[in-house]
Amino acid sequence: MFVDQAKIRVEAGDGGDGCVSFHREKYVASGGPDGGDGGKGGDIIFIADDHFSSLIDFRFKRKYCANRGENGAAKRCTGKSAEDLVIKVPRGTVIREAQSGRVMADISGDEPVILAKGGRGGKGNQHFATSTRQVPRFAKPGYPGEKFDLLLELKLLADVGLVGFPNVGKSTLISVVSAAKPKIANYHFTTLTPVLGVVRVDTEKSFVMADIPGLIEGAADGAGLGHAFLRHVERCRLIVHVLDCAGSEGRDPIEDFCKINAELAKFSDSIAACPQIVVANKADLAEEEQIERLRQYITEQGLPFFVLSAATAQGTEPLIYAVANALAELPPVKRFEPEAMPEEALPAGNRSFTVTVEDGVYLVDAPFMEPIMRTVNPDDWSSLQYFERVLIGSGIIAKLEEMGVQEGDTVSIGGIEFDYVR
Repeated sequence: MFVDQAKIRVEAGDGGDGCVSFHREKYVASGGPDGGDGGKGGDIIFIADDHFSSLIDFRFKRKYCANRGENGAAKRCTGKSAEDLVIKVPRGTVIREAQSGRVMADISGDEPVILAKGGRGGKGNQHFATSTRQVPRFAKPGYPGEKFDLLLELKLLADVGLVGFPNVGKSTLISVVSAAKPKIANYHFTTLTPVLGVVRVDTEKSFVMADIPGLIEGAADGAGLGHAFLRHVERCRLIVHVLDCAGSEGRDPIEDFCKINAELAKFSDSIAACPQIVVANKADLAEEEQIERLRQYITEQGLPFFVLSAATAQGTEPLIYAVANALAELPPVKRFEPEAMPEEALPAGNRSFTVTVEDGVYLVDAPFMEPIMRTVNPDDWSSLQYFERVLIGSGIIAKLEEMGVQEGDTVSIGGIEFDYVR
């Protein structure tokens, strides 16, 4: 099954927590703090793999999580960093953030791309010793890894795209000029998925041609199969527009030409601006007047025009050389550049919180406080001082006072309750 769209969630690993530890050695009564730092969480890395041609695997597994870094240990030992999680995708996959739709990466080259970075490890208590605080009994928690909902969209890497109404001979043409073997029959929508073929001009030159199925009037709005596969034309450097010059199905090739171009323009401005070569196929079934009428119209549009019969391979060689010469003067296959997140879409900050009052208890919902709460030692004065500074610096204390908290009132943060003291 050919699948060219998928939605997944990726979560980079959290950093390991710093360690609270003190040096212990024979004949050393009071060793200093020697808690090590936590290890870094694993990154999420995407890489192109030419053995994949579809996103079908992402229909069965939709969540990818990297491992968490190890916690720090005594004797200033840093925790082990987690291994990165490498995800292989077909070459040409464009990755977008599901929420904003911005392009995050285009996996078209050989270089790996880090999509979600793992969190840094937390600092051990060895970093918090000062002249006045020589026995710090707290450490920093690990930083959380990045998390994203992603849309994967496969856009085939092809130099030339064959477009045209169904049954005009696109599949026959690509089977004649390349080694591709698409299904060929005399009915509409014989080709249900894009077909790639390598066309060899000589021993040194070649290009990739794609047969794009399902284009009919209304394709950009979802009619036929065009809505599903028009995206594969976006990367093409050149469009070969195939027409049935004989009008064997009762359609006018000139009207077909206008309708398909209108759909391409409606779907994307970049596709509409793509250079075109027009091919009058089924010349063996057409009359000379039909061919000349079509030739006159196309040449008036300023486009190259070729007459051929794909079924008999007549006239295909001049077309192939013309396509190769045109590609030599065109820029390389389009790559989508990553887009920066707009400022208005940036999150308000990691220290967002809400305060509500229920039955006289002030409930603080602050996700950023959860890892901090794990490292607070209520029996250690310096640890409580650090906790108090976090509450003041984040604005939680100010918000509680704004809501009328009084001394002795109960405050709950992350399921832990304590009495408020000014």
